Amino acid sequence: MAASVEYSRQIRKAQKEYEKARDFVEDIVLSFNRELKREADKLEVVSFKIEGNSAKADTSLKKIDNVEKRITPFEEQLGAINQTLTQTSTNLLSGLTGLETKIKDIETTHETLKAKISEVEEQFQKIAASPPEIGNEPVIMIKRDKAMAALTDTEIAVLEMLSKEGAKTAPEIKERVRLSREHTARLMKKLYEEGYLEREAGKIPFKYSIKKEMDNLMQKAESQPS
Repeated sequence: MAASVEYSRQIRKAQKEYEKARDFVEDIVLSFNRELKREADKLEVVSFKIEGNSAKADTSLKKIDNVEKRITPFEEQLGAINQTLTQTSTNLLSGLTGLETKIKDIETTHETLKAKISEVEEQFQKIAASPPEIGNEPVIMIKRDKAMAALTDTEIAVLEMLSKEGAKTAPEIKERVRLSREHTARLMKKLYEEGYLEREAGKIPFKYSIKKEMDNLMQKAESQPS
């Protein structure tokens, strides 16, 4: 997803650069047009003077030559700029087409990865919920009650943490249970929606605390003999 966003950002950046270049060239073209018009007006004045005063013909011809010399570089530069702009537009369009194809490929790959991650998380939940094998030391040793029978060891560990240490935010819990940010957020949302937790919605990140009834149940479970 980050790569998709980066590609989109690069596309927008390229489009902005193209628009700036186009506006710049348009300004140059307008400037050249004005210069050409001024020079054309000068030519008309010079021609009129030639017709009206033959004595100044040589001087007028020299002026015309100078004007033509000044116009020629402008015309050459304008042609080069137009050619560069055309080539740049072609390259940009070609690059954008390639980026669109790459973005589609990334989106397809992203969807595949999401599906695989979901499968791994489901397998992890099944492994976490299954009883430990004899001879292996379980990661979390907690007495279970009927009300907690549907919870995984990780979820019970979070409830026990909140019962003993008080309210915490999802980022604080993430550091303790060593899960990803997304996985921790889903876990806390599940416990909240299923009625195990309360949530302070006054500010973000939310602060979660264990419900009183659940806290009493946790205390009761811990006080029972093993």
